Amino acid sequence: MNLLSAAAKVSSLTMLSRITGLLRETLIARSFGASEWTDAFNVAFRLPNLLRRLFAEGAFSQAFVPILGEVSSNGDQKQAQILVNAVATLLFWALLLAVLLGVIGAPLLILVIATGFRGGPAYEASIVMTRIMFPYIGLISMVSLSAGILNTFRRFAIPAFTPVLLNLALIGCAVFLAPQLEQPIYALSIGVLLGGVLQLAIQVPALSRLGLLPRIGLLPRAIKTAITNPEANRVLKLMGPAVFAVSVAQISLLINTNIASRLPAGSVSWLSYADRLMEFPTALLGVALGTVLLPSLSKANAQNDLEHAGELLIWGLQLTFLLAAPCALTLFIFGEPLAAVLYHYGKFNALDVLMTQRALAAYGVGLIGLILVKILAPGFYSRQDIRTPVKIGLLVLVATQLANLIFVPWLGHAGLALSIGAGACLNAGLLWIGLRKRGALPDAAWGKYLGQLCLALIPFGFLLHYAANAHDWIALQANPWIRIGLIAGWLSAAAVIYFTALGLVGIRWQKFLRHAK
Repeated sequence: MNLLSAAAKVSSLTMLSRITGLLRETLIARSFGASEWTDAFNVAFRLPNLLRRLFAEGAFSQAFVPILGEVSSNGDQKQAQILVNAVATLLFWALLLAVLLGVIGAPLLILVIATGFRGGPAYEASIVMTRIMFPYIGLISMVSLSAGILNTFRRFAIPAFTPVLLNLALIGCAVFLAPQLEQPIYALSIGVLLGGVLQLAIQVPALSRLGLLPRIGLLPRAIKTAITNPEANRVLKLMGPAVFAVSVAQISLLINTNIASRLPAGSVSWLSYADRLMEFPTALLGVALGTVLLPSLSKANAQNDLEHAGELLIWGLQLTFLLAAPCALTLFIFGEPLAAVLYHYGKFNALDVLMTQRALAAYGVGLIGLILVKILAPGFYSRQDIRTPVKIGLLVLVATQLANLIFVPWLGHAGLALSIGAGACLNAGLLWIGLRKRGALPDAAWGKYLGQLCLALIPFGFLLHYAANAHDWIALQANPWIRIGLIAGWLSAAAVIYFTALGLVGIRWQKFLRHAK
C-alpha cells in the first residue's frame, strides 16, 4: 500500500470536512456573530467533545488500534470479531452511564468550566444545549470504534468522510431550523445531535462489508463475557494511562476555556473561529498522517521490524515539516485576509476580524508542534507504550498554564492560543527525545533538510507579507467576490513559489513515495 497515496486520500476527504466546517463556521459567524450566545454554544459543545476525546479518538484509539492490529496480523478473523464485540459492549455501557451523568449534572459542569457565565443568560443557555448535545458523546464514540476497526484494515475513506455529515447537519439546522425557534442558537445543538446519528449510520454498511460489524451484548452473560475477554482487558489496561494522557490535554483546554469566559465577551468565539482555521492543517497533515501511520507502525512493531518502523516515522516527520511549515507561516502572516474572507459578513465585524487574526498569529507560532505531536505519539502507541506520553503530558500541562500567567495578561485571548502552541512544541520536543533514546528514530540529516526548507520559505513568506498589506481587506467587504478572488490568487502564487523553491534547493517529491509492508 502506498502510504503517500493513502495519506492523500485521507487528507482530501478531511479537506472536504474542513471546507464544510468552514462553511458552517462562516454561516454561524454571519448569523450569530461573536456574542454571549455563540460563547454559550461553544462552551456547551466543548463538554461532549472533551469526553469524545477521552472515550474515543484519544485514549480508546491509542489502546484499541495496536491490539486489534496485533490480533488481525495473525489472520484470525474470528478472534478479531470476538475482540470487537467485547470492546463494543464495554464501551457502550460506559458511554451510557457517562451520558446519563452528563445530562443530570449539566449545571455543575458548566459552573466548573465557565465560571464567568454564572448568573447571566449564557449560563442557562449553556445548560440547555449541554443536555441536548450530551448524547453525542455516545454516538461519536461508537463512530470512533468503527473508525478504529476500518483504519486497522486500511479502509480509510469512510472514517475520513464522516465529519462532513456533522457539518452538513449543523448547516441545515442553522438555515432551516433556527428561524423557527424562539432561541435560534438552540438549533445548533440539535444539529450536533443529528450529525452524530448520521455519522454512526454511515459506518454500518462499511463494517458489514468487512465482516466486523460489532455485536453489543445487552444481557448480563454477554457483559460478563466481554469483561473477561483477555484482549479486551489488555485494551482496558492500556486505556488507563491513555485516558490520563488525554485528560492532561483536556484539563488544559478546560482551564483555558474558563480563563476565556472571564475575558471580554466574544473571546471564546474568537478562539473558536481561529481554531477552525488552525484545525485545517492539523487535520489535513497531522490527523491524516497519524491515521495511516498507526496501523503500519503497529504491524511493524508486532513483527519486531524496528528498522521499518523507524523509516516510517522519518517519512512522516519529513513530510510534516515540508507541508506544515508554510501553513504555520500563513497563519502568522496572512491571518487578517483569511479571517476577513471567511468570516467578515453579517454580524461579524471588523473588531472580530482583528481579534481572530491575533489568535491565528499566535496559533501559527506553535502549529508545527501541534502537528508533530500527532506524528510522534503513534511511535509510542504502536509499541503499546502510553505511560511515556502521560509523563510528558503532565509536564506540558504545568508549562502551558505557567505560560498563561505570562501571555494572557499581555495578549488576552491570543495569549491562550500562544500558550497552547508553546506547550505543543515542548510536547513534540520531548516525544522526539524519547523516541531517539529508545532507538526508534534513526538519523536523517535533519540539519541539511531543515536548512533547505528554510531557504524555500523565504520567498514564500515575503510574498504573503506583501499580499497581506497590499489591500484593505476589511474595506473589501463591499466586494466579497473581488476579495475571494484576490486571496485565491495570492495563495496560489505563494504555493507555486514555494514548491518551485523546494525543487531549486534540492528537495524532490519522489523521496516521499513509500509503500507499506
